[in-house]
Parts: sequence; structure tokens; C-alpha cells
Amino acid sequence: MSVQIFGDQVTEERAENARMSAFVGAIAVGDLVKTTLGPKGMDKLLQSASSDSSLVTNDGATILKSIPLDNPAAKVLVNLSKVQDDEVGDGTTSVTILGAELLREAEKLVDQKIHPQTIIEGYRIACAASLEALKKAAVDNRNDKDKFYNDLLHIAKTTLSSKILSQDKEQFAKLATDAILRLNGSTNLEHIQIIKIIGGNLSDSFLDEGFILPKKFGNNQPKRVEKAKILIANTSLDTDKVKIFGAKFKVDSTSKLAELEKAEREKMKSKIEKISKFGINTFINRQLIYDYPEQLFTDLGINSIEHADFEGVERLALVTGGEVVSTFDHPEKCRLGECDLIEEIMIGEDTYTKFNGCKVSNACTVVLRGATLQVLDEAERSLHDALSVLSQTTKESRTLLGGGCAEMLMSKAVDTAAQNVDGKKSLAVEAFARALRQLPTILADNAGLDSSEIVSKLRTAIYNGMSTSGLDLENGTIADMRELGIVESYKLKHAVVSSAAEAAEVLLRVDNIIRAKPRTANRG
Repeated sequence: MSVQIFGDQVTEERAENARMSAFVGAIAVGDLVKTTLGPKGMDKLLQSASSDSSLVTNDGATILKSIPLDNPAAKVLVNLSKVQDDEVGDGTTSVTILGAELLREAEKLVDQKIHPQTIIEGYRIACAASLEALKKAAVDNRNDKDKFYNDLLHIAKTTLSSKILSQDKEQFAKLATDAILRLNGSTNLEHIQIIKIIGGNLSDSFLDEGFILPKKFGNNQPKRVEKAKILIANTSLDTDKVKIFGAKFKVDSTSKLAELEKAEREKMKSKIEKISKFGINTFINRQLIYDYPEQLFTDLGINSIEHADFEGVERLALVTGGEVVSTFDHPEKCRLGECDLIEEIMIGEDTYTKFNGCKVSNACTVVLRGATLQVLDEAERSLHDALSVLSQTTKESRTLLGGGCAEMLMSKAVDTAAQNVDGKKSLAVEAFARALRQLPTILADNAGLDSSEIVSKLRTAIYNGMSTSGLDLENGTIADMRELGIVESYKLKHAVVSSAAEAAEVLLRVDNIIRAKPRTANRG
């Protein structure tokens, strides 16, 4: 007789079933994003059931983030891609696929009655061998400025070649590299502002060495200000309404009302006079500026911009070296923003205010143009991936070759390691090598090539010591990746392999899945 120890609405899956459930969930997630990998990968269109929003993307993390999954193992892989996105910014699809392939291989080994702990030990040996091989293959050109610039360009091209920007990858790779080099080694992407403007083609996008705010100056104010001294504020400048909600005034004559208005105006005037003591010629406010204060500013020869939305204000303070102020009693304590020239410019059909020669010279703005909102959103995601990887590469400057080359080198190292491992563990080490070889296989499949043939050719080339060989997916051949300039970041590959191995290990350790509704307060 079995004793029921769980409350109602609790289900339990044990040993084989639990492991099956973990494997199936993870493999399904891998298969879901598999087709988006590489330069010939396809996009997914995600349509929300509740709203009309739809999104077209091939960014692994974005796809997985947008799909509600019920399987606990699938959720582990979703988190895996999210961490990869946060850490490096790209390689989200690769890490998910590698994690899924490691579990696919583990499933076969479990079927052969090999204990999960044995598989985990084997995977650990293999992972260490892989990372060692990566280290050996990595090249560091940090000390040669031209070579390093080229490396960054090639990394950007490789990243963008699998995205929507692949048609214009030369232009965007240069744009991303120039933007990152302006940061002088900082990884703070806040300094790079991306503005999306519908209209035109993707190839009309450009990098601007200033800061662009989608706002205009006030009425009758000059369209350009040189040697700008900027006060950035968050304060209310609307006079003609009393600010207490639901307040009622009883007045026995209209003259009293006029007095009230006059008092309000006087209050506003003294506030503007305080502001003018800062010795500024540009005032930028996060909130509204009504006509009366705007007129006062114009009379004082101060240009004003209202409603510079929050991100704009924060960024502007960052790049002009100022700070956001909300009280105006101590001009001497306040840091003003500075830049050489502020002028109004037209992009497409809209007017923007452009800040040139900002104090923090590493700031810049990327203006993206595109036909529809979906295209612009995906272009922004793609560019963000490239910028993230490049900024990480300025910190960790080692690079590797792409096109399946790094994976095949790792698989060679793992196969060599397997020969020194005895017993069943060696089967797990070999399985890890097979999982690594799946990445070039999927690249070839997505390009419509005969993957088994081309990947075995690649394997032969690498195992025979031609260590720069990789897949040329344009021509369906094996080529020298160094010559083709298909370069990837060492940090990205390192993160992919170590994270996927860890996730596979976590799921292999599962032998029991218990599902329960959350406990409610009234139950004992």
C-alpha cells in the first residue's frame, strides 16, 4: 500500500520520468531557437495573444524571454540565455543550443545505464579541456592599434551577420566600432544613445558625435547657442493653476482673483530670477514650461527646452557634465553642463536639438532609420548586441575565429582528453565533444548545406592541424577564417561553454520533480 504524504494538487515525478521531463523540456527549447543560429538563420515572429503587439527577432534571449514556458528545465535554459545577454550581450542562441545538445547527449548515455554523476564528472573534465583549448587558440592584438581596430570591426561584422543588419553590416560594424572606441575602454553603454526614427532605409542610419534630444527650443528663441552653459532642472514652471487638487476659492470680486494671479506671477518671476543668477544661456527642464516663464527666459536671453523626458535629462546631465537640479538657492554649489554649440537640426521630418562638443567627449548618438517599427526595434536589438560584445572586448581583448572553428578546436581537445580517461567517464567526455560539433552542424543545416559532409571535412582539417579552418557558409566550403575575417570574442565563447556545461550539470542532477500549488494562508 502506498502512503500518500503530499497534500492534494501536488504531483511528483520520479527518477526516470523526472529526468525525461528535464531532458525533453531543455531539448525542445534548443530546437526552438536552433533555426536562428548563424548568418543564414531565420527570424521568429512572436504575436501576443492578449494585445496587438508583435515582434520579429532572431535574438535568442528575446525569443525565450517572450514565451511563457511551463517546463522547469526549459526555464533553466531561458535563464541561461538571459545571463549570457546580461554578461556579454551576444551568443544567447549558441549557449541555449549547446546546453540543449549536452542534455541530448546525456539522455543517450543515461539510456545506456550510465549514472548521471558519472556523466557530470566526464562533462567537467571535458569542459576544462575545452576552455584550455580556447585559451591556447586565443589571439590578443591589444598592443597593435590597427590590428585591434580590425579585430573589433570583424567581431562586429560576425555578430551582425546573423542579424537584420547583415545587408549593411560593413556600415554598422564601423558605426558600432567607432562608437565603442569613443568610450575609451568604458563598458557603460549609457553614453551611446540610440534614436529610432521611422522613415528612410536602414542604410540611412548614422553615428553622430554629439547628443541629440527630440525637442525644440521655446518660441522666439534663437535656433543655435554657442558656448552653452546649461542648467538641467526638474522643477514645475506652470503658473496659472493653483496646485492643490480640489481646492476651491471664494472671492467676492474679480479684482481679488487678479491679485491671486498676480501673486502667482510674482512667485514665478522670482523663481526665474533665481535661475538667471546661475549665469546660464540654456535652461532644460524635465517638466512643462508655461508661456509666461518661457517669455521671461526669452527676455533674459536664455534658451529653454521643456519636457525633456527622463532618460533624456539623465543622459544629458551625464554627457554635458552637469547635474539635475530642483532647488535654485545655491548657484555656487551647482555643476552646470557645458558644450560648444547647441542647434536645431532636421532628421527626416522632425526637428531635434543637437548638442555638439559636449564636455564628456565619449558620448555619441546613433540615429537608426527604418521602414517600420518592428524593423527599427530589431535593428536596435542587433546593434545593442554588437555594442555589448565590442565593449566587453575592449576589456578582455583576446579573440578567436568563428565559423565553427573554435568549437571544432575544443572538440579536438576534448577527444584527446577522452583518451586519457578510463571507464565509463570517457563516454561522457566524448559526448561533450559531439555536442560541441553540433554547433557547426546546425550552422551548416541553417545554410541549407549537407551538414554531415561539410562538418566532417572541417573536422578532418582541424584534426590535421589546419587550426584556422572554418565553415564558409556563403560558398558552402571549408575556408581560412583568419582570411575571411570571421572573428569572435574570447569572452563570449568562454561564457557560452562554461555556462552551458553548468546548466547541463544542474539539470542532470535532477531526479525528482515535485509540482505544487503555492500554500495558501489559511491552511495549516
